[in-house]
Amino acid sequence: MLKKLKRAALGAGVPHEKGTAGLATVKMPVPAKVVLPMQQHIGAPCTPVVKKGDAVMVGTLVGKAEGSISANIYSSVSGTVASIDNVRMLDGSTVQAVAITTDGQQTVDPAVKPPVVTDKASFLAAVQACGLVGLGGAGFPTAVKLSPKSPVDTLVINAAECEPYLTADTREMLENSETILAGIQAVMKYLSINNCVVAIERNKPECVDLMTSLVKDAAGVTVKVLPSRYPQGAEKVLIEKTVGREVPQGGLPADVGVIVLNVTTVSTIGKFLATGMPLVTKRLTVDGDAVKEPKNVEVVLGASVRDVLEFCGLKDGVPVAKLISGGPMMGVALPSFDYPVLKQNNGLLAFSEKMAAKPEMGPCIRCGRCIEACPMGLAPVQIAGAFTKKDADELNKLCVDLCMLCGTCSYVCPAKRPVTQTMQMAKNFAKKEAQK
Repeated sequence: MLKKLKRAALGAGVPHEKGTAGLATVKMPVPAKVVLPMQQHIGAPCTPVVKKGDAVMVGTLVGKAEGSISANIYSSVSGTVASIDNVRMLDGSTVQAVAITTDGQQTVDPAVKPPVVTDKASFLAAVQACGLVGLGGAGFPTAVKLSPKSPVDTLVINAAECEPYLTADTREMLENSETILAGIQAVMKYLSINNCVVAIERNKPECVDLMTSLVKDAAGVTVKVLPSRYPQGAEKVLIEKTVGREVPQGGLPADVGVIVLNVTTVSTIGKFLATGMPLVTKRLTVDGDAVKEPKNVEVVLGASVRDVLEFCGLKDGVPVAKLISGGPMMGVALPSFDYPVLKQNNGLLAFSEKMAAKPEMGPCIRCGRCIEACPMGLAPVQIAGAFTKKDADELNKLCVDLCMLCGTCSYVCPAKRPVTQTMQMAKNFAKKEAQK
């Protein structure tokens, strides 16, 4: 690795903007229609197992996982399948999507029952049946993550929630701490993991106090309070800060004996083991200066962004100039109000033109701030130069593949240059060249 991850203490002191942290989760009414894309995870898309006109209920399987890396998709509503059409995803790919007209009854499928778990194999089968993916935003199938090829001795729970605005994980800790612990203990028991560290940034004192009290009698489970510094919750950074281990370049957390799970992900495991209800809802933090009533909202998967914003309300006379799925640092701009809520979504931010306006960009002054702030110890200035020359060998020497696109470099750049976007293009170029 280019430089030691002890640089991870750097990063950026981004504003927290956690104005919704004290707002309890509210349930949004079921919309008239939901759209469930068959790609809501990293890996192979699901295959629809329903057809137009079929009646479905909450928890009915509508998309079956295909391949070794995938995750089942279930109906979040009761109603009738209206269509199965292709939809365009944010990355430009096209996948099938099941559209369901809801009946408002939210009848639960009789097949929804708590799983019988007696050993590791049945536990992993239950996690697979849940349709669970990483709920912090990555969307990696959880059953695959819990099946590492290397021995693991430590479970790290990512409760840092370092992105500005987002408080969905905070509310999970305050509202569902018991299922968090139940999920942690199940993972430790069935995967024979002796140690667990729950990592929380210090700007969440209520969460720190509650979780510390909760785990005081739980064998092997501790809470570690982290500095409030972005991107504290990035997987490799988190591992270094909690257990002092460095994931090798090109390696996985399991290579250093660690599994990292988002706090809402592990809580969902606890809920599924108790109820058998698969992943069909998601809590979103809805915020931004164009939103009339910022909220933490429980939304059925497949509801449109338009439905969510209508529920929270938009300010009169404040047009939405930018919609972001996720946080402002690593989130993705949405092209339409009609885009559906997916499993890995954890925030919806609506900003006015004032907040969304692009700052005037100047020339690079080679001040080195991007280098000083990069939590991975990379040199964005040099990487940009190598990318301009289309020098894949130099990009590999500069370890461009380590970039996690956290946005820190762009945030600290005094010239307001699109450093992160350049890093992404350089990373994609080097990967493409390596595949030739």
